[in-house]
Amino acid sequence: MISEQALTLPGGADVALEARLAVPDGASAGVVICHPHPLYGGDMDNPVVVRVQEACAAEGFATLRFNFRGVGGSSGTHGGGVGEQDDARAALDGLEQKAGTAALAIAGYSFGAWIAAVVGCRDARVGALVLIAPPLGLYDFGCLEGKRVPTLAVAGTQDPYCPSADFQRFTARSPWITPALIDGADHFFFGRLYPLGEAVGVWARRLRAEGEAR
Repeated sequence: MISEQALTLPGGADVALEARLAVPDGASAGVVICHPHPLYGGDMDNPVVVRVQEACAAEGFATLRFNFRGVGGSSGTHGGGVGEQDDARAALDGLEQKAGTAALAIAGYSFGAWIAAVVGCRDARVGALVLIAPPLGLYDFGCLEGKRVPTLAVAGTQDPYCPSADFQRFTARSPWITPALIDGADHFFFGRLYPLGEAVGVWARRLRAEGEAR
């Protein structure tokens, strides 16, 4: 397992973000990981976030997970989704500076998937996305039409916030999105963290191979 180091990222006026950074030897790409909704107990120690971090680090990616403003050791207060976009951009800045990787990706789980999508679509540095349990009925993911980069979308067949039929329509109309539907998993992936990590690992290996081939 690749060890992580604690660090604090500047997040704008009166905001400092608690984060964890891991940089494997020879890392050529890095991924920021966004946690689920802060007002419903989401933080960077969420088991899904940790599983994604472990899977990416195991494939040689530099990783940065962090707490949104007002969560854990991060200062500030919840920003209604707007401030959290600023936090994700600050995390990308921090990963780029600390890890020195030229290729950047952003991942997110639930609410964090929406933040990852919005920020990733607007940031030219982001060359890949991972959307875990995107709550398709709660947030607009239409920005992905303008950001046709390698994207992994993962959902469980028992997720009420990302129904299988909606998920299949969402991924079918976007051929650059690779779908992974995990049988029996709910929104929280209870008992299904292993196949979640396997799906992320496959995505990371493919992305790494494509980068090495260039």
